[in-house]
Amino acid sequence: MILNHVSRTRAPLRVALTGANGGYGRTFLAQLALTPEIRPVVLVDPDTAGVRRMLDELGYPAERVAESADPATTARAVEQGQVALVASQDALDWTVIDVLVEACGRVAAGFGYASAALDHGTHVVMVSKEVDTVVGADLGARAAANGLSYLPGDGDQPANLLRLVDWVSAVGLDIVALGKSGEYDLELDPATGRVTQAGVTVEAPALLNLLELGDDVAGTLARRAEAVTGLKRAAAADSCEMTVVATRTGTSADVEAMHYPVARIAELADIYAAREDGGILEHDGVVDVFSALRLPGEASFAGGVFAVVRTGDPTVWELLRGKGHVISRNGKYACIYWPYHYMGVETPLTVHAAVDRVPALPARWTMMLAARAAEDLAVGTTLRVEGHHHEIAGVAPVMIDPAEAVAPYYLLDGARLARPVAAGSLIGLADVEGVDEPALAAYLAGTAATTTTNGDDR
Repeated sequence: MILNHVSRTRAPLRVALTGANGGYGRTFLAQLALTPEIRPVVLVDPDTAGVRRMLDELGYPAERVAESADPATTARAVEQGQVALVASQDALDWTVIDVLVEACGRVAAGFGYASAALDHGTHVVMVSKEVDTVVGADLGARAAANGLSYLPGDGDQPANLLRLVDWVSAVGLDIVALGKSGEYDLELDPATGRVTQAGVTVEAPALLNLLELGDDVAGTLARRAEAVTGLKRAAAADSCEMTVVATRTGTSADVEAMHYPVARIAELADIYAAREDGGILEHDGVVDVFSALRLPGEASFAGGVFAVVRTGDPTVWELLRGKGHVISRNGKYACIYWPYHYMGVETPLTVHAAVDRVPALPARWTMMLAARAAEDLAVGTTLRVEGHHHEIAGVAPVMIDPAEAVAPYYLLDGARLARPVAAGSLIGLADVEGVDEPALAAYLAGTAATTTTNGDDR
């Protein structure tokens, strides 16, 4: 049974999706079959044949799909009720698009799509978090100035965490830390002492004696981390997502690479507490990522999001502890969490929010994702964002206070080093050549801009 929702009564919203032939795109398009008030009218991807195959698998009738290489053909297809497949921005006609869902994942292309959308009066839902960390402040300011929406897309952790922040703030709780779990849990088999993460298994018998935090929280976390050193737990995508959150909430990383504790869900309120209370934090207002440790059969955190808050009346919070909520052992902190992110399944929420001009926190240049050389890098080295985790070989992503001379991590995609960079050094704008000039200009504009909210000031 699908309950009718008030949103079903609105006239259909016409949506264009970039990066259509990806996992996120598929989840979004599959969901739109159940939300008739949102109509996918233009799908953008260089692999138009792959998009067509996906639509066939999703049950889209072949006669409803048409390829286009120019704006006029695109507009005609949309007017005839078809889904237009296009390979690039050159074939877009913005007059038939109400909302752009940008999911290509590349700064130069993503900025080009989003910038053009705003120039033509089209709202932007930004799924490409890489793009947002470089030009989000500028795009947000431009959208606000033109009475348009620029929003991170629900279904990915940044937007989900911002929704949780809105809830926490609305009820008046004092935020200590915000964050998410890593993409994949660590599953410990108590019979063998092996830990499996995303299909990779390592021997970790030491964890069998570290399932309780004990009194030395930092010490226990250090020993757990040592036990799973064979697993890749940190990813540039994590730092990217937390930067999106930080630029909208004024939070920051406690340490530039984040803590990444190996933790069980019930421990989060004890771990993300001030050091004087036995936790790991140097200050309030922290963003971080943890590796969720669980036993077989236990529920997953599912890449979900959390907020650690200070408690109030002890009796109230002991009552909540009794109902199964995560409260610290000393009763001073609580962890509120949503154990999910459903990718494109949730993105219709943002499409509606964009058109309704729902007020939202703006992106501000309060934190940046920078690149620190993990090894000596020679002149002429080409920096490329590659792989599932969207990382640059030889370069570590770090979250730092804004610095005008430092290059944003994802702006470096395709750039070359104009001079050597020593291991441990931050890569500066003056160190590289060949960056995308429009994105660079937008980044520099965003660093100077004071953005407003998505709708009315909050």
